[in-house]
Amino acid sequence: MPHSILIVDDEQGIREALSSILADEGYETACVASGEECLALLDQRPVDLVLLDVWLEGIDGLETLERMRQNGMDPMVVMISGHASIETAVRATKLGAFDFIEKPLSLEKAILVIKNALEVHRLGMENRRLREELSGRTQVLGDSVPIRALRQQITLTAPTNGRVLIYGESGTGKELVARALHAASLRSDRPFVEVNCAAIPEELIESELFGHTKGSFTGASENKIGKFEKADGGTLFLDEIGDMSLRTQSKVLRVLEEQRFEPVGSNQTVHVDVRVIAATNKKLEDEIACGRFREDLFYRLNVIPFNVPPLRERTEDIPILARYFLAEFAAAYGRKPKELGESALGVMLRYYWPGNVRELRNLIERLMIVVPQDKIEPLHLPAELFRGSSRMPQQPNATLHEARDAYEREFILRKLEENQWHMTRTAETLGLERSHLYRRMRTLGITTEE
Repeated sequence: MPHSILIVDDEQGIREALSSILADEGYETACVASGEECLALLDQRPVDLVLLDVWLEGIDGLETLERMRQNGMDPMVVMISGHASIETAVRATKLGAFDFIEKPLSLEKAILVIKNALEVHRLGMENRRLREELSGRTQVLGDSVPIRALRQQITLTAPTNGRVLIYGESGTGKELVARALHAASLRSDRPFVEVNCAAIPEELIESELFGHTKGSFTGASENKIGKFEKADGGTLFLDEIGDMSLRTQSKVLRVLEEQRFEPVGSNQTVHVDVRVIAATNKKLEDEIACGRFREDLFYRLNVIPFNVPPLRERTEDIPILARYFLAEFAAAYGRKPKELGESALGVMLRYYWPGNVRELRNLIERLMIVVPQDKIEPLHLPAELFRGSSRMPQQPNATLHEARDAYEREFILRKLEENQWHMTRTAETLGLERSHLYRRMRTLGITTEE
């Protein structure tokens, strides 16, 4: 799509000459003769760049620029002037003008200035997009009581240097919480470095954390900076800390105590200032009892404990998360956002979600790719969402009659959802008379609102 340029000049000859040259360069142009017309046009549609004459009848170029900024209009602005003073140039720069072009115009210089301004505009837009994307990756979404409490805890503890230990099942969003803590901390402008302790082989974990010198072991062909040093001044996130070996745990403990270490194969001490956030899906007290985790390291890490709830304990957040992921993947794949039907949402609300938020996100991505319709219905959902419903009885002491009723209720609900709650089709699928289906629904407490 071509860049749009608005030419604001009270000399018709200059407007026509610039418009013709810029059109030949592939730009989309519009022309007005006054500051008032400029503001009116910008109020109707945005443009990428404004070529703005300083001396205009009515409100002049500087006042026009000032009103643009006051009204939240943020195109790049290049001023045009035949006899602008240094004072005028300084004021225009303070108001956000990118550059000046002097009259009589040099078309070659004008095109160069315009290209430079548009490149700065592009970089600014890209930077804004990346910041918004980063903000999305540190936003803990949800309106459930556990998530509101979690956000409050992040707000309270993020500005401190206290070590954090995050507990939660796989897929609950422990890394997201760690990133949110870093983003809200006083170290947010410094590195956030992640280490997955479960994914790195035992023989390489020390080199990964502390670095090594060339020739310190077979395959060490050059010096390497470790994660602790890369995170200096920032945050180091040790994911799945419960899978770290006892030998490595002892070295990490020393770094936490002294904030210094020696790279593998070196006798040179490296001093660092690092805030450590750790996470685990294991119960570390049990690991300590079994001799697989150091008790002293546990107490060093567990200064501020966080608990990230599983998705099944925050089901009211499922609609919020699902719609967020729908919008995210629609943007990623350049597609129109899909609507999540109420019946499909009902199935998702009753599912157990063993893979937690990660499983939900993967499901939404799959649906965005494979469902051609604009609305997601139960028939689009995978079979496991019906088989693995959390409505099934969890009580170990349930009687056979209770278990049978619970199964029948679950089975009828599933068939209702598969048939979009069309009673006649559902009765035919179940091999029942329509009146019999209504009676069983009343007996089992199934309502159409459900």
